Amino acid sequence: MKDELVHHTRLSPNCNARQLPVTMAVLHYTEMQPVETALDRLCDPEAQVSAHYLISEEGEVTLLVPEDKRAWHAGASYWRGIKDVNSASIGIELDHPGHRLGYRPFADAQIDALIPLLHRIVKQYNIPRANVVAHSDVAPARKTDPGELFPWERLAQLGLAIETPKPSLTDVFDNDGAVYLALERYGYDITDGPRAVEAFQRRWCPRTIDGVINAEIRAILFQLLLDRDRGAAR
Repeated sequence: MKDELVHHTRLSPNCNARQLPVTMAVLHYTEMQPVETALDRLCDPEAQVSAHYLISEEGEVTLLVPEDKRAWHAGASYWRGIKDVNSASIGIELDHPGHRLGYRPFADAQIDALIPLLHRIVKQYNIPRANVVAHSDVAPARKTDPGELFPWERLAQLGLAIETPKPSLTDVFDNDGAVYLALERYGYDITDGPRAVEAFQRRWCPRTIDGVINAEIRAILFQLLLDRDRGAAR
């Protein structure tokens, strides 16, 4: 099935041996245009960056690094106790101008190509929905991709990501410190607290990205933790 989902192969030298089993999928945008520029960089030995797949805006999937290899896509990153995210993840780059070159909604053809690829990956490696994450989730102090316009709810409707919960309680945290600890408990690196909050906003409440803790953040975060502890948010 994998070969049917891949249109091109252009192997990058930028990879090495995994040290951990695959338990995550990390989604990125390239923030480079045209797509050939991104492909060249991801295959440039001097750049020392790569990903397993790149999906063009037209929906063409290019294999860059075999899945049994450790691609260099996440950089310094952390998620739920994992510090070597590259070893534990499949990295998928989406051809997109990003925030720097003119942020815009993701092309339908691109998401249409992502969905079956991600579905196969999630099923093959038994990846929990909560471990299908944004680059900004695993590196909040450095990254903003794929950003607030990425269609997470479409993935969630197909069982490929956690849907945004409908909170049953509000204002359950006494202070901002408790919220930061809850963010850490959910999986985030909170070394830079406001940037961790921004990453959370991009994923769960994207109408406002300002790094300021508010009632919506507190309610959604508490419900995410509650659902996880109940076993309802794998």
